Amino acid sequence: MPETPMSAPPLAVNVQSAMTRARDDLAELVALRTVVGISPPDQFARAARRIAALLADAGFPDIRLLPTDEGPETVYARRPGPAGAPSVVLYAHYDVVSVQDEEAWRSSPFELSERDGRWYGRGSADCKGNVVMHLTALRALQAAVPDEPYPALDLVVLIDGSEEPGNGSLERLLRAHPDLLAPDAVVIADTGNVAPDVPTLTTSLRGMAVVEITVTTLSKALHSGQFGGPTPDAMTALIRLLATLHDSRGVPRVPRPDLYGAAAAGSGGGHAAYPEADFRADAGVLDGVELIGVGSVADRLWNLPSVTVLAVQSPPLDDAVPVLMPSAKALISVRTPPGEDVRQVHEALADHLRGRAPWGARLDIRRVTSGPSFLADTEGTAHAVMRGALRDSFGAPVREVGAGGSIAVCSAFRTLYPQAEIILCGVEDPPSNIHGTDESVSPREIASLAHAEALFLRRLAALWSNSHCTDGGGAARLVPTGQREGR
Repeated sequence: MPETPMSAPPLAVNVQSAMTRARDDLAELVALRTVVGISPPDQFARAARRIAALLADAGFPDIRLLPTDEGPETVYARRPGPAGAPSVVLYAHYDVVSVQDEEAWRSSPFELSERDGRWYGRGSADCKGNVVMHLTALRALQAAVPDEPYPALDLVVLIDGSEEPGNGSLERLLRAHPDLLAPDAVVIADTGNVAPDVPTLTTSLRGMAVVEITVTTLSKALHSGQFGGPTPDAMTALIRLLATLHDSRGVPRVPRPDLYGAAAAGSGGGHAAYPEADFRADAGVLDGVELIGVGSVADRLWNLPSVTVLAVQSPPLDDAVPVLMPSAKALISVRTPPGEDVRQVHEALADHLRGRAPWGARLDIRRVTSGPSFLADTEGTAHAVMRGALRDSFGAPVREVGAGGSIAVCSAFRTLYPQAEIILCGVEDPPSNIHGTDESVSPREIASLAHAEALFLRRLAALWSNSHCTDGGGAARLVPTGQREGR
């Protein structure tokens, strides 16, 4: 990472000075195996306590570890501001997904390593890298800067331990503790930039509907030589059923075929374009392999459904025997367009599957999880301030894009705090390969985003302070907020 010029503003110098510690903190957090649904509880407990200690050291006097239904604790840290000051929540999460095949990683997924200027490890980008980014921004503000006091804001940092399942854990926690938050702005650091060093705000997210299906055709397993031919085995029935989810072009047949009419023109949904060549390179699509679906790449990624078979339960090749399977299972995920009702998507998927089960096979459908879509309101003060901060930190124009993934906490914040501005950004970029093998993060992204976040907090506080003084000390606000009594 290049050194900061001596002429750089003091805040940028503070960020660069904090980067050695940022790497140490990220290495410590990556080493804690907080794999959702797999790791023992003590790994989550250790991570939560370590993050709490780091936030206390960053100047937050009110630290709480809040248990959730799922077990992992949410770390809550607050640094109160002056009476009536805007309240800003900084969000990230410390749980991670499975590493899948650990042998496929070039280095240990739970030991931070460096190659070609990037830091590798599970959670290095999603989302422990964003936890460290928040810490780096706060440390930069905490360090002495001439004539620049700490931002006069009511600051809350919320680090979630149960984000990856998308099961509403945080929303239930916040509903149970209504005195914890009354935000004017929420910075959700759980997305990233469209390309390295290109500052990006994510303005829309698709929803998610995941189901597990079980196809049953027989009462018992049968020898494939003795009974093969007339016998409808479940694995073949499942394969035929899964093949109905897309047409020959790869266009999903659920939830509604009419969604693709306008998309064929390639509108892009108003988002920045995503050139096909760039997408193919980012996704690692092999030469000669066609993209699937219709419409622009941006539409297919951000504004239209996608249907993915996440898993099929079957015997491993090394354990295969000549048997006709009586039942077979699969996990199916539908990413839904912004504005689409996830409940209706579940129903449409179930209707589609039931209507196409081959040979009268019995079909059981179980809902695994749901996540609503999200569309940000980008016209508010906080978004404007963040756009300027990102531009000044990265030295490049800000891109505003959609994202194909789903982040359930966005809808939770929107539901619970409808007047708050929700800003989506993060340290991830296409080379990060989040949820995949050899996940990584660029320290440049951490540093640049931390600088932008520090600028954002300082400028937001300055706007309120100037407005506050102009109004003679009245209750001037940048954006509306809920009531704060009892907090």
